[in-house]
Amino acid sequence: MTGLLSLITFAPLIGIAAILLLKLGAKPAGGGESESQARAARWIALAATLAVFALSIVLTARFDPNDPGFQFVEDAPWFAGLHYRMGVDGISVLFVPLTAFLMPLCVAASWKSIETRVQEYMIAFLALETLVIGVFCALDLVLFYIFFEFGLVPMFLIIGVWGGKNRVYAAYKFFLYTLLGSVLMLAAILVMIGTAHTSSIPELMAFKFSPALQTWLWLAFFASFAVKMPMWPVHTWLPDAHVEAPTAGSVILAGILLKLGGYGFMRFSLPMFPQASHLFAPLVFALSVIAVVYTSLVAFRQTDIKKLIAYSSVAHMGFVTMGIFSGNVLGEQGAIYQMVSHGVISGALFLCVGVVYDRMHTREIAFYGGLVNRMPWYAAVFMLFTMGNVGLPGTSGFVGEILTMTGAYHASTWTALIAATGVILSAVYALTLYRRVIFGEISNPALARITDLEWRETAIFVPLVAATLVLGVQPSLIFDLTQSSVDHLVAAYAAAAGG
Repeated sequence: MTGLLSLITFAPLIGIAAILLLKLGAKPAGGGESESQARAARWIALAATLAVFALSIVLTARFDPNDPGFQFVEDAPWFAGLHYRMGVDGISVLFVPLTAFLMPLCVAASWKSIETRVQEYMIAFLALETLVIGVFCALDLVLFYIFFEFGLVPMFLIIGVWGGKNRVYAAYKFFLYTLLGSVLMLAAILVMIGTAHTSSIPELMAFKFSPALQTWLWLAFFASFAVKMPMWPVHTWLPDAHVEAPTAGSVILAGILLKLGGYGFMRFSLPMFPQASHLFAPLVFALSVIAVVYTSLVAFRQTDIKKLIAYSSVAHMGFVTMGIFSGNVLGEQGAIYQMVSHGVISGALFLCVGVVYDRMHTREIAFYGGLVNRMPWYAAVFMLFTMGNVGLPGTSGFVGEILTMTGAYHASTWTALIAATGVILSAVYALTLYRRVIFGEISNPALARITDLEWRETAIFVPLVAATLVLGVQPSLIFDLTQSSVDHLVAAYAAAAGG
């Protein structure tokens, strides 16, 4: 089905065009946008994102899980000898439906909370969807870099325009951190193309760079992907960005954008620089366990619900990097599973925060308490995603954590043992948050008028609840798609890195 990936990637641009035509229509007195224009923009964005999700389901259904190579490949001459190449394999295919799954939920979550410049807001989200899906589908190094870098722009605007009171500071910090790492990656890309005389990612995966060159290239890519994850100690932009971003922005930031770093490690670092990856694996293990333990302790002391969940995301990404650089099948499978699961659960947790923030306009933990008395359905939903975040068996969070730790145990026993303490610490901060916010008596008079989930919010949470539970009891839905590509990656890595 040639052209399916391009259709999925660029379909949101049709929605952007429709909203731009809407903007060119009759303008209300005094400028700005009318309520009818804002409502139409919301429906256009929702329709566009749902269409992309439907196409991503077609992609997943037509994907051959027994083929470890790239599928749905598109290759056309572009300019200056470069090619427009698109394709997916078992490592990248799941991130396309994950992105497409979260986007319509983000549009629905913004239905009432975003009331100013709605058309521009929806355009930014649709542009972000195109750029993120493009990252996962690109098979050309230059094309990948273009998608990877331009994805900063709409997220920068989402935080900087529709964020909280310190939104400008948070947006610039996010932009500068990620841009600085990417400059080093750009230099490495130019060296790779000059050395291998190709920008094709499949050809570069088969090219053997010298060990000395691998070291420098690995470090350059690591600078970009470590910030994107983010890994400790370059994680400090994330809590600020989450706190200031609107709810939907936090969902995409945690659910999708953090996965670009992990995907980059699996697409570039391991297959293209295997000897350097093997050499630096102890460094990654050390940074991973520090992230798991340190950020869990920091999360426990937070007073802002969003910031607590943001620090928990850094800890969970520590499990991902630990699994990726374990270099074995269990670790790689667990890393992919953890990224998909975290995308669902962390996105849902930020939506849970958005529910109470829309009602009370504060995220301070001390403000709440006793919500179960007024919001029993909300309490039940929040409990499920809290348990998933902790890694309770039966939820998707358990599968990824246990596999990454098992994979790390085979590679480095001490890494797995220290990381296991992070599971205990995650239970401490997550359950403490839940107890303070949900249980007890209502001591704040302002909470006496708070209302339970409305139908729109229920419709948003139902698919997230289903995904968390289904993936928790049926992990083969993920593993069947990833197995062949992961086996191929691990075999190639083991052979190149010396077993």
